[in-house]
Amino acid sequence: MIISTLVALWTEILTPLGSAIGVEVSPSRADALVLTECASFATYSLIMSWMYNSYSFVDQLWSLTPIAYVVTWLAHDRSNVRLRVMCGMTLIWGMRLTYNFARKGGYSGEEDYRWAVLRENKILKNPMVWQLFNVSFISFYQHALLMLIALPAGAAARSKEAFDLRGVDGAAVALWTIAFVIEVVADEQQWRFQRSKRGKARKVKRWRDDYKRGFLTHGLFSLSRHPNFWAEQTLWVAFSWFAAASSKTKELFTPWITGAVLLILLFQGSTAFTESITAKKYPEYAAYQQCTSRLLPFPRRRSLPPPKDQ
Repeated sequence: MIISTLVALWTEILTPLGSAIGVEVSPSRADALVLTECASFATYSLIMSWMYNSYSFVDQLWSLTPIAYVVTWLAHDRSNVRLRVMCGMTLIWGMRLTYNFARKGGYSGEEDYRWAVLRENKILKNPMVWQLFNVSFISFYQHALLMLIALPAGAAARSKEAFDLRGVDGAAVALWTIAFVIEVVADEQQWRFQRSKRGKARKVKRWRDDYKRGFLTHGLFSLSRHPNFWAEQTLWVAFSWFAAASSKTKELFTPWITGAVLLILLFQGSTAFTESITAKKYPEYAAYQQCTSRLLPFPRRRSLPPPKDQ
């Protein structure tokens, strides 16, 4: 019901837009509209960053733009079962991530703390260099990446292959679901820990050592330092498999996986940068790094030493 309503509403928006720019709104021509949307989102983020001197507008749109792209491909091909499934999954992902971002204050004007740290970089401290970085990476590259991770929906829109849960479609749904559940649980554990650490919720007895350390090492965070990061990457790899299911050859590694690969590369850099900040803030984080996998959930190599003040 939600998907049908969303598609119907988006169709009403896209039809006059397509006519205005001379593009027939159909699955085979939706690419031009997706590009238009992407350029619009990027331009909006850039202008807002100049107006408010804040660089988190892309973050605010992160969970929303893939929904717009997938719905655009679905808008005039509502009978495409694979696209409907992909749209439903993207909608669930986006709504959940938007909620998680909102409860952390993401829409209340708070900027991601990492941007302020990054602006202190020796090279990026130059105002002209920073604005080049803002235009190229923050505003346009990140929005292009969000379009690319949604691009497998474009492959599904072109396909006449039947949706089959017994094949690649089923594998994609299964892996996506596992990754989504892990991401939800990890985000919830981190949220509960941060709130209780700051005295905004009841403290959890089994986390008493982590309160002393300053960071969470229990639950999913005993298997990975960033289980939610791993899950987010895996989720979009699974999403790209729908492109494989849309082809006759069923090959998993095709150009349609480009978005997922670029997302993985982005996470490698952002995770390393995040950890460099965390390690400076929490002296015992180095010990956690030495015994716990960075991304891939895996049993610890050895026991985590107790906090030093214990």
